[in-house]
Amino acid sequence: MAGKLLLLFAICRLIVIVGLTLNPTVTDLFRVGIDGKLSVDPHDIKSASMDFGKTTRNEPTAVLHPATADDVAKLVKLAYQSPHGFSVSARGHGHSINGQSQTANGVVVQMSRSGRNPAVPEVCEKKMYVDVWGGELWIDVLKSTLEYGLAPKSWTDYLYLSVGGTLSNAGISGQAFNHGPQISNVHEMDVVTGKGQVLTCSNDKYPELFHSVLGGLGQFGIITRARIALEPSPQRVRWIRVLYSNFSAFTHDQEYLISLHNESQSEKFDYIEGFVIVDEGLINNWRSSFFSPKNPVKISSLGAGGNVLYCLEITKNYYDSSNPESIDQEVEGLLKKLNFIPASVFTTDLPYVDFLDRVHKAELKLRSKGLWEVPHPWLNLFVPKSRIADFDKGVFKGILGNKTSGPILIYPMNKNKWDEKSSVVTPDEDVFYLVALLRSALDNGEETLTLKHLSEENRKILKFCKESNIKVKQYLPHYTTQEEWMEHYGDKWQQIYRKKMEFDPRHILATGQRVFEPRFGSEVRSW
Repeated sequence: MAGKLLLLFAICRLIVIVGLTLNPTVTDLFRVGIDGKLSVDPHDIKSASMDFGKTTRNEPTAVLHPATADDVAKLVKLAYQSPHGFSVSARGHGHSINGQSQTANGVVVQMSRSGRNPAVPEVCEKKMYVDVWGGELWIDVLKSTLEYGLAPKSWTDYLYLSVGGTLSNAGISGQAFNHGPQISNVHEMDVVTGKGQVLTCSNDKYPELFHSVLGGLGQFGIITRARIALEPSPQRVRWIRVLYSNFSAFTHDQEYLISLHNESQSEKFDYIEGFVIVDEGLINNWRSSFFSPKNPVKISSLGAGGNVLYCLEITKNYYDSSNPESIDQEVEGLLKKLNFIPASVFTTDLPYVDFLDRVHKAELKLRSKGLWEVPHPWLNLFVPKSRIADFDKGVFKGILGNKTSGPILIYPMNKNKWDEKSSVVTPDEDVFYLVALLRSALDNGEETLTLKHLSEENRKILKFCKESNIKVKQYLPHYTTQEEWMEHYGDKWQQIYRKKMEFDPRHILATGQRVFEPRFGSEVRSW
């Protein structure tokens, strides 16, 4: 009886979305169409209305837990064919920052795995790929592929993100200089378009849909399956950090190291990142437990002078069968060509999995202290190489004070590792930097750590870039008007608009991104 009442309640909620002129397919959907679960449970609604950023809240009418891609397709087709329409947003781990996976008065498709979700990842050892459900977390992809001695080539720093979520943005980490972002390592996908079609796409089959969806912010379809390229997995990692007080030397060395991407394995590092350290900060941060907490390293102890240091973070992958002396020689040979602060080399060896999963371990520590579920006013920018020194002077040594409230990453990437046919936009230079201000707002009485203060600093940074004509592009972009989106996409805008009209003509999908206004009644707008 209780189950029937819940079903009736769910139907009534959908009537609110679709309108009183109920399309007959709604009844069919509830009677025979869904193998998963359509939920109006208050807990599900609350969970889907918030994200990692904790700055935006939009409450959906219902949450779909799909068991198959067909479940997703039937829901989207219903929204597309309904006279009144409703919005549909896919949600993976909910790690978005500004409500990108949310929708007000629509339906959130909770893609993460639950009881009857699709099968576990399927590895093809011979052809070196893995087929995964769009809501699969990268940590679970890794665990599955390691059973065959294989692993994806390109990563994000945090593995508890969904495959569909990172492919809808780009998916970047310290391997991107070599292998490109995650979207450069996909063979094919199954995608549910905004018309409710399930299409298998690749470079050869529906190529326009394939390239549109990669980095497409969910605007053209919902990824239900992705085929990811694999490589033989190393067993261990030599993890090294060196410090710089001179920004020019720091960027010169980073750019030199990524220029070696075509060299043999022994003549380059496998991972290259960096981060900024200010005077009051410890060299440790929540992204890792690299240095012993019993012996924290402070900037002042290095005698570098100034209030800003830069840390280069690099790794060398190797196998259990590798000759330790050869690894030592390779690392030493590369380090000899760099101009870091003498005696500032910090090294550790650890299993490959432990390195890739380093952020999650720090997350668990923050959760135990109640410091994870806080607002995260993050700002991620792609900065052209030619202006990175101006950015350093105006932002790191200018706008920012001496409290970072979280890591500030900075590392370069090679543009030729990015497919220009994807929907992502990057600066128009051969090399550009990711600058990621991954800060947390804290309510501890310090005004400089409040959400208001950090958000205002973000606005100042964007204003500084615009007034200084530093042509940055936002990564994980957030804009509130279509004019801003048009400026963001630049020459790509007409292409983006045309593909939107082709694959999602009613603007049903991913309305939380605010790229396009939904094309149905004003009572169901999500922004």
